[in-house]
Amino acid sequence: MSPLLLGIVFLRILSGSMEIIAAILIYRFNSLEHALKINALLASIGPFIFISVMYLGLTGVTQKINYNKMIIIYLGVALIFWGMRS
Repeated sequence: MSPLLLGIVFLRILSGSMEIIAAILIYRFNSLEHALKINALLASIGPFIFISVMYLGLTGVTQKINYNKMIIIYLGVALIFWGMRS
């Protein structure tokens, strides 16, 4: 298995584990205020995970796709972030 693919798997496992831990904490605190704080923390970490996984994935396929398609992929990622802005 490729080291890049293992990195993606690790980041996704880390992200999923953080989501499950957050759900458990929200359940244990049983408070709307704590739930919002925990959710805000997850929302701040989520884009970092997304960028990291995209970086690893794009690094792995750089040799396999041409330059024009790579630009389209990066533009797509930029549009995702543009659409998520407040």
